Amino acid sequence: MAPPQLFRALVSAQWVAEALRAPRAGQPLQLLDASWYLPKMGRDARREFEERHIPGAAFFDLDQCSDRTSPYDHMLPGEAQFAEYVGHLGVGAATHVVIYDASDQGLYSAPRVWWMFRAFGHHTVSLLDGGLRHWLSQGLPLSSGKSHQAPAEFRAELDPAFVKTYEDVKENLESRRFQVVDARAAGRFRGTEPEPRDGIEPGHIPGTVNIPFTDFLTGEGLEKSPEEIHHLFQEKKVDLSQPLVATCGSGVTACHVALGAYLCGKPDIPVYDGSWVEWYMRAQPEDIISEGRGKTH
Repeated sequence: MAPPQLFRALVSAQWVAEALRAPRAGQPLQLLDASWYLPKMGRDARREFEERHIPGAAFFDLDQCSDRTSPYDHMLPGEAQFAEYVGHLGVGAATHVVIYDASDQGLYSAPRVWWMFRAFGHHTVSLLDGGLRHWLSQGLPLSSGKSHQAPAEFRAELDPAFVKTYEDVKENLESRRFQVVDARAAGRFRGTEPEPRDGIEPGHIPGTVNIPFTDFLTGEGLEKSPEEIHHLFQEKKVDLSQPLVATCGSGVTACHVALGAYLCGKPDIPVYDGSWVEWYMRAQPEDIISEGRGKTH
């Protein structure tokens, strides 16, 4: 039996430009700018969106569309909250959602929103390869101002297979049921460079493998080929035929690992939603692996 056809995870700037010029009947397209930055980066994603964005795009606020009651950053919202939020952005059941961000890397936060849609059961979702950076390099048109979408009806149903909890990852320290790949920069993983959040020391979960999210991208900010990504996993001794879980600082760049595996034909990568921030706050000192201070209490 042939494996199921995966919906294309990446679309090119040229494809999007053409789809905006000549909309296809029966397949509404909604672009979402999912730009998000760590506070210390000093960038205001919403203000930048209003200054310039791809025509027809709406702004997806990762902090707004999250569980605001959690002590951890931008954890997944509930089904009703997600459905209401994306419905207000013009996303309905038949919408092809294309997500991008305006990061210097090409894509940074957008894969998180791509993963969220799939976790909530909406699989007609793609990423703009290279993000706004590549769109600008092609000299394609831009708009400015606030966006105004006609609301749509959206139903969300969370597939729990997409999410791992602290308890799952802690249990895995003994059982080794799944491999864990951490997408943070090598220095943060090793414990030699600071975490961007106050009160959180760098380091990693025991037994995890480090593949920084930028390793999935070319120098131009485009996604590497499936062959190159497959080789990247092989180099780090990650077996794509076995269960795999992605983690990072707070569950955003982890989604680059899920995307990379998806492009290699493995669509079922859960994300540890609390990621390093939750692990550091809850784990015992002996479960914090670090070349730096680690956890002393």
